[in-house]
Amino acid sequence: MTQPSKPLSIAQVLACGATIVTLSMGIRHGFGLWLQPITQAQGWTRETFAFAIAIQNLTWGLTGIFAGMAADRFGAFRVILVGAVLYALGLVGMAYASTPLLFTLASGVLIGTAQAGTTYAVIYGVIGRNVSADKRSWAMGVAAAAGSFGQFLMVPTEGFLIGHMGWQEALVILGAAPLLMIPLAWGLKEPGFVGNTAPKREQSIVQALREAFKYPSFQLLMAGYFVCGFQVVFIGVHMPSYLKDKGLSPQVASYALALIGLFNVFGTYAAGVLGQKMPKKNILAFIYLARAVAISVFLLVPLTPASVYVFSSVMGLLWLSTIPPTNATVAQIFGVAHLSMLGGFVFFSHQIGSFMGVWLGGFLYDKTGSYDIVWYIAIALGVFAALVNLPVREAPIQRVAPAAA
Repeated sequence: MTQPSKPLSIAQVLACGATIVTLSMGIRHGFGLWLQPITQAQGWTRETFAFAIAIQNLTWGLTGIFAGMAADRFGAFRVILVGAVLYALGLVGMAYASTPLLFTLASGVLIGTAQAGTTYAVIYGVIGRNVSADKRSWAMGVAAAAGSFGQFLMVPTEGFLIGHMGWQEALVILGAAPLLMIPLAWGLKEPGFVGNTAPKREQSIVQALREAFKYPSFQLLMAGYFVCGFQVVFIGVHMPSYLKDKGLSPQVASYALALIGLFNVFGTYAAGVLGQKMPKKNILAFIYLARAVAISVFLLVPLTPASVYVFSSVMGLLWLSTIPPTNATVAQIFGVAHLSMLGGFVFFSHQIGSFMGVWLGGFLYDKTGSYDIVWYIAIALGVFAALVNLPVREAPIQRVAPAAA
């Protein structure tokens, strides 16, 4: 008789998983640094670069569903391995792409697919299967904080490489960084996944999806995550231009983004810790409502560097703090057997919101000459997301056992 496989240790899961997220998320946060060097060198418009990054976000969200399915079926090790190789190829492809189409395929499709296999949905699946429920939210908070730290660590590193090596050489050198994920992925090789055989599960993929999408709380979590993507990406992409339009120096925007990354570390970790002590739906409702209040105050007070820094610090605390309670709630309701796949669907909703936030910001600015309408939409969506999270039921779903033959 085969003995049940012993779970990986918490320390091993967090050390390897958090470092992988640090690298994957940290690299992507610095892509904006290449906008001007690449477009100027290639003679492309900024829209060309922005479209490729928009495709990256959609690809990440869409392929994240299938990466989650693969991780649940074959284990995270193989998925991360493929993602790391694709990430390296995508960065080198960005360096040598001679046409907008090739650039979009490299930075949009390849890297978007790579991010799906090396970020939260896959890593959280490993955490869910190897960390007990009483520590799961905390562990997810640690992994999310690592992604935030990656932004704080990698963006200055990428800026240094561009300044000292040139944009093309910097991309080639950066292409070696994702390969560091391969030995780290070995540390996430779960003993329950042997060969092509996954651990036996009560539900098939189709049954799990049918159950989740019929469950109102899953739909409400997806709606809230859409709002998260809209707000975060709109602010991250368009706030520097908004501040410049208002007459503030570029340095203010740089410091603002750095503050968001720094305070994001504390916010995501705190959300994970609090998720072990209080209802996660209340944490989510507070985060979304607090975002709406923070944006409202930011628009009402006189715009100064000090007000920007205060706003950025507050938003940093709320930036990715939705990730641990959202994913921990999915695990608590549906269990961990299909967590990576279900997390991938929830994240796809986030990425649709991301696309809408970045696109609508540019579209309405071109139409009206102002970001005001989009700011107001972000406030209204924050209130909406706070309200839709309150009815979420966090209790494990009650499944009817199949009748005996």
